[in-house]
Order: sequence, then C-alpha cells, then structure tokens
Amino acid sequence: MIKRIALGAAGLFFVTALGLELSAATAYANKVDCGKVMAEISAGKKGTEVAKDLSISPTSVYKCKKKAKAAAKASPAASPVAAASPVGH
Repeated sequence: MIKRIALGAAGLFFVTALGLELSAATAYANKVDCGKVMAEISAGKKGTEVAKDLSISPTSVYKCKKKAKAAAKASPAASPVAAASPVGH
C-alpha cells in the first residue's frame, strides 16, 4: 500500500514537472521579434511569407502589424498636427 502511494506521488511529481517544463518552453517560443516582422513587411513580403520565413504563425504577423499601427498612431511625430505646428517659435 505504501509503495503504491509513493509510486503515485512520484508519478504525479514527474507529470507536474514535465508540464511546467513544457509551459515554460511554450512561453519562450511565443516571443516574436516584431522588428524583424515589420522589416520583412516593409520589404514588400506578404504576411504569410513572413510567417513561413520566420517560422511563426500568421496570427503573430498580424499582431505585430497591429502593434506597429498602434505605436504609429500614438507617436506625436506621426501626427499631422504636431508636424504642422512650429515648436519653440
């Protein structure tokens, strides 16, 4: 009886450790270099080509494009009003 409990506990520990290892690897695998993605897009490649070349999902390419668009919108230099108004005059 004690052997079964010990084996069960050891098995549970092993499965838990394996699960944590796999989830950590997945977390690191989901890091996408949006700079590279946008460089490829700027070079004229389609999203599916970029995804294939960088071994990422097309969804990741879409997210990078969305993030870049939001950053461009938020940037004061991208605003036509900020570009038209003189600063310090």
